[in-house]
Amino acid sequence: MQTAKFTELPKPSSLPSIQQLTQEHSLYARRLDTLRAKMFLTEPEKLEEVRLKKLKLSLKDEMERLRRLGGS
Repeated sequence: MQTAKFTELPKPSSLPSIQQLTQEHSLYARRLDTLRAKMFLTEPEKLEEVRLKKLKLSLKDEMERLRRLGGS
């Protein structure tokens, strides 16, 4: 017989705040600005640019999710 496994939800105090996520998003945006200011990007920089764009989008989604949860 198999038992269902439940994952424990993180405690509210351990969840990042919108302010923390916003600061992290801002750091990624500044690094992207630095990369975009370059005439040419190396292959590692191109990969970093893609990674940073994905991270920024993920943070934006998480901030929106937290706003919706806080608003209900």
